[in-house]
Amino acid sequence: MLEIDLNNQQTRHAIDSDRLIEAGRRVLHGQGVRQGSLSIAVVEDATIHELNRRYLQHDYPTDVLSFLLEESPGQVVGEVVVSADTAAERCGEFGWTVHDELLLYVVHGVLHLVGFDDGTAAQRAAMRARERFYLSELGLSPRNDDPDAEEGEGSEDAEEAGP
Repeated sequence: MLEIDLNNQQTRHAIDSDRLIEAGRRVLHGQGVRQGSLSIAVVEDATIHELNRRYLQHDYPTDVLSFLLEESPGQVVGEVVVSADTAAERCGEFGWTVHDELLLYVVHGVLHLVGFDDGTAAQRAAMRARERFYLSELGLSPRNDDPDAEEGEGSEDAEEAGP
């Protein structure tokens, strides 16, 4: 069984909880995960800044953090933390809504949990291709077809962290 919970810890921006949960479910199922749990937290910049500093020693807010807690074949336990403030700030650059930007962050974060990385150009291209696939499944057209574009789709600041 796969459990997905969403905790909206911010009040500045309206969110579409059902859409974010569905994004997590689609990515996990699409990548062969059938058991485990995913926790999605929607937070403000101050909260994600503190988490980024504490776990990655990066002294700035970011868009998404992924915390893989457990994994085995077909099973993942993890957390994805996304910043609604960053989504609101950046969404206008691409002509998207805050909801769309948050959707991208959740897809990106869950892809990290299932083993995708974006540290090299080849890894980034593979991750961007999966992002485009899942965003399209969720009814969202990609912002940019160039898989290596820094300001194309995908989260340039996202990191995978451990507890």
